[in-house]
Amino acid sequence: MVFSKKKEVTIDIDSLIGENIKVIGKIEGQGNLRVDGLIEGDIDYQGDIVIGETGKVKGNISCVNLSLAGAVEGNIKSKSGLTILPNGRLVGDTEVSNLIIHENAYFDGNCKMTDENSKIKNSSPQYKEKSK
Repeated sequence: MVFSKKKEVTIDIDSLIGENIKVIGKIEGQGNLRVDGLIEGDIDYQGDIVIGETGKVKGNISCVNLSLAGAVEGNIKSKSGLTILPNGRLVGDTEVSNLIIHENAYFDGNCKMTDENSKIKNSSPQYKEKSK
């Protein structure tokens, strides 16, 4: 039996913070963002974020999906999922609906799992308890 490594899914990048760039301050935007440089500040993004192996963020991140191969010192709130790749390093808490931590990845913090579907079920009349 032959095993193969899972291929990393590539996304179209709308914005790039290159390896030789340092940003100090809050970043807001939408689309897909790739970080290969250093960010000192929070990121509030309406889209997916990829933090490359040379990327480092010192601040909190809010996004749809996050793929982490670099380092984050701060809290992450991801509406969909967080993937910490083998070289990825997260020191901080996370709130996600789907979490994948690869072998040799580093995570030091707390994780709160959220489920958007349960919010829908709990507010739907068919799931409410009937009163006697």
